[in-house]
Amino acid sequence: MALKKVKGNFERMFDKNLTDLVRGIRNNKDNEAKYIAQCIEEIKLELRQDNINVKCNAVSKLTYIQMLGYDISWAGFNIIEVMSSSKFTCKRVGYLAASQCFHPDSELLMLTTNMVRKDLNSQNQYDAGVALSGLSCFISADLSRDLANDIMTLMSSTKPYLRMKAVLMMYKVFLRYPEALKPAFPKLKEKLEDPDPGVQSAAVNVICELARKNPKNYLSLAPIFFKLMTTSTNNWMLIKIIKLFGALTPLEPRLGKKLIEPLTNLIHSTSAMSLLYECINTVIAVLISISSGMPNHSASIQLCVQKLRILIEDSDQNLKYLGLLAMSKILKTHPKSVQAHKDLILACLDDKDESIRLRALDLLYGMVSKKNLMEIVKRLLGHMERAEGSTYRDELLYKVIEICSQGSYQYVINFEWYLTVLVELIQLEANSKHGSVIATQLLDVAIRVQAVREFAVTEMATLLNNFPANAAHWDASNGTMNEVLYAAGWIVGEFSSFLVDPEDTLKSLLKPRQLPDHIQAVYIHNALKLMTRMLMRSLEAENSRDIVRLCNLFVDKVTPFVSSGNIEVQERSSSALIVIQMLQEELKPVNGAEGERDLLDDLPSTENGGISTDIPPAAAQLIRDFSTLFAGDLNPVAPKAQKKVPLPEGLDLHKWINTPPELSSPSSEGEDDMGELFVTNSEVQGRADRKKYVEPTGEELEKMREARKMEQNNNPHYLKGATRNSLPMKIRNDGCDDIPIAEIALEVPLTVHSTKRSDKYLMEDQKTEKQKKKKTKIVKKSRKSKHKINYSSSGSDSDEPKQLHVVNTLIEMPEGASLSEPEDVDQTMDPNDPHRALDIDLEVPNREAEEMQSKRDGKKQPSKTSNLIVQHDEKPTNSSSKKVKKDKSEKSRKKEGKSHKNNESHDLLGFSQQVPEDLGEKGEKTKRKKEGKKKKADKEKSTESSKKKLELKLGYEEAAGISTPSKEFA
Repeated sequence: MALKKVKGNFERMFDKNLTDLVRGIRNNKDNEAKYIAQCIEEIKLELRQDNINVKCNAVSKLTYIQMLGYDISWAGFNIIEVMSSSKFTCKRVGYLAASQCFHPDSELLMLTTNMVRKDLNSQNQYDAGVALSGLSCFISADLSRDLANDIMTLMSSTKPYLRMKAVLMMYKVFLRYPEALKPAFPKLKEKLEDPDPGVQSAAVNVICELARKNPKNYLSLAPIFFKLMTTSTNNWMLIKIIKLFGALTPLEPRLGKKLIEPLTNLIHSTSAMSLLYECINTVIAVLISISSGMPNHSASIQLCVQKLRILIEDSDQNLKYLGLLAMSKILKTHPKSVQAHKDLILACLDDKDESIRLRALDLLYGMVSKKNLMEIVKRLLGHMERAEGSTYRDELLYKVIEICSQGSYQYVINFEWYLTVLVELIQLEANSKHGSVIATQLLDVAIRVQAVREFAVTEMATLLNNFPANAAHWDASNGTMNEVLYAAGWIVGEFSSFLVDPEDTLKSLLKPRQLPDHIQAVYIHNALKLMTRMLMRSLEAENSRDIVRLCNLFVDKVTPFVSSGNIEVQERSSSALIVIQMLQEELKPVNGAEGERDLLDDLPSTENGGISTDIPPAAAQLIRDFSTLFAGDLNPVAPKAQKKVPLPEGLDLHKWINTPPELSSPSSEGEDDMGELFVTNSEVQGRADRKKYVEPTGEELEKMREARKMEQNNNPHYLKGATRNSLPMKIRNDGCDDIPIAEIALEVPLTVHSTKRSDKYLMEDQKTEKQKKKKTKIVKKSRKSKHKINYSSSGSDSDEPKQLHVVNTLIEMPEGASLSEPEDVDQTMDPNDPHRALDIDLEVPNREAEEMQSKRDGKKQPSKTSNLIVQHDEKPTNSSSKKVKKDKSEKSRKKEGKSHKNNESHDLLGFSQQVPEDLGEKGEKTKRKKEGKKKKADKEKSTESSKKKLELKLGYEEAAGISTPSKEFA
């Protein structure tokens, strides 16, 4: 044995240790994979040796190799062997490798159960500590079930090191084996009052993590946590406790009233920014849970806002972001407190960090009112001109629209101003990806606000004429601003009665341009609406010559679109063309045999050279029929109206329209038959003929090549290649490289406008406000002091200007449906979330355990009187009296349970001292005294009745000669 030991130690002198492996990998950076493969072969040889120290050295090297991304799962048995070593140094290496290599689904974990249990019960605390640390990384459901009791015993260990690790380990056990939460919860609760601060902090962390998803189970622990919050000086533990209170206050609003004072004291005293932020967050949650608008806590809100202002003004970007985030939470409940710091939020829009700018934009969304909307939008538009980066500019554009359109335009006073802002956004952001959003807003305002339709039509007609020609060539990858043409074309056609020059607008709609197909289709359809309106005007004026001229104009403009490559454009242009051609046929004179002449020459004229009023009746009737097609207004449809359309009777959407044929066999013949069900034999033959490929000749190839070049030159979407490379070298070297490169001044804004059209509305609003202030001052001077208060209140911030235009809130819904009908609620909680299984009522097992314990105690030590009662009650008579007694006992239990619950909720956190607002202290004391007197009287009555029964029964036994039962029988 001694020779073997000497030989093993001598061989180990030449083995590579972990340091040699790291040094070798660094020296072989070019052939790292090859070197590691060589080292793995050496490690496999080392693992076959009997010396545990050699195996430990090999496993340590494997651990490092696994960190580099190589698979070492093949060495699982060797890792378990090193884990089971009696030496602590080897055991630590084995558990480290297991924590990296093993996972909860590893099949080898079933071999480690007894070994881990042995380490957990070891006398050496460090063996148990290493086992707990490694087990937390690869514990499975089976290991949690088998080792839960061993870990729970370590929670009561005399060594704080083991207690702390066991408490933390129980959280992993709860996630894998939720049934362990009930028996372990009393011990976990005890650790909150552990004398060691490390164990106490570990218990707080575990309960806070459990309460993060299921806070209602831990409401009973509020007194303990309140005591810890007021006595502890550990900032990290205070953060956890304050987070937990933030989750508990919505469940128990009275808890928040008691938390306000200690939280505000912490806000005043602490210098830790992380603790300050959590205190502010919890104060906000507390004030939300308490009834809204509490005047007593306005000082707390002001304190939080002032502290958050300090965070936002800090140079640290993280603190600034957190301050803005917390300010947005205060904004939901106390908007006026945040609106006072509007200048600070607007200053954050110029911050270098884009995330801070976006958070400031979110704050502005909630700070808007009818008074400051125009001013905020003006600042945002000016900021958009100076901003860099397309992503941030797109977000700015979207936020401007979101701010104005929130709450069905509740803050927009003048919709002419809003339409002007939308047009300016179109001109500012040509490459924006929010063109469809602007188009939707234009359509919505034009439909719902009837008072501004004339202004909207005028703006859209101008937009159709002035929209940049090259903007129509942009695709979705660069921007979607050409989507506004969709809205412009629709508005101009639908509300064409407001057009000043409808013929000019008709020409702009039918002008040949490279537009997306869906926009071109809308152009043609709305051009037909506009044409119908113009024909109706000419008919009312009895101007036949104008009707013929318009028909000729429309036919000339629409004819090219019939040959469009898009089927939608083809269909709409063909339909519109046929409609106008039908009208032309009716306008032809009866005796017009020449046919080829212009219709204008066939129409008769008056003696004075005026226009003839002789319009054929059929043509007039046809024009009137056309106008009825587009008569009436379109109302917006509710977003979820389609879901509420009732299903017709007898319609089964899950039923096959054509039942599929049954397959007799899965052979190829059956597949061929299935293929021929929907294709005829002639089509199959035609496809086969098409597949035959004929090699083109040289002349055909040359013609195809020339045709392709011509098509590429004429295609505006095709990117032409650089023609410079095809030139000779002498011509290419034209001295362009010698031209100095000039730097572009990026500080210059993209577009500079001295004054915008939307600014005039803001200036007019400011003038009216000044005039109102002057009038109020004059009235104040002429009135008495009593009237000053009334007039000053009328000019306060609470009075907001009234809307100049009315928004139509009517939306189309199916018959018998309403918006308030219940809808399916999506379950946002992940079904695979392990916290769902931990949603257990922790009070139930405790009550059951108390009942079981009381039953056991009653059986162990019964009294003589109880046995006597049992003996006499066992008689078959008086069964009805038994039922009555049972019913009475059940009712009394229910009443006691209800009163017990009320007392528990009332005594939470010492609420007996802090009485709710609706009850006074005197009333509460008198109630308790009355309840105590009633209980005493009931007890005295029950004792007296039991004594009387015992006396009667004892007298009956003495008369009958029955002996009393002995203690042994009990």
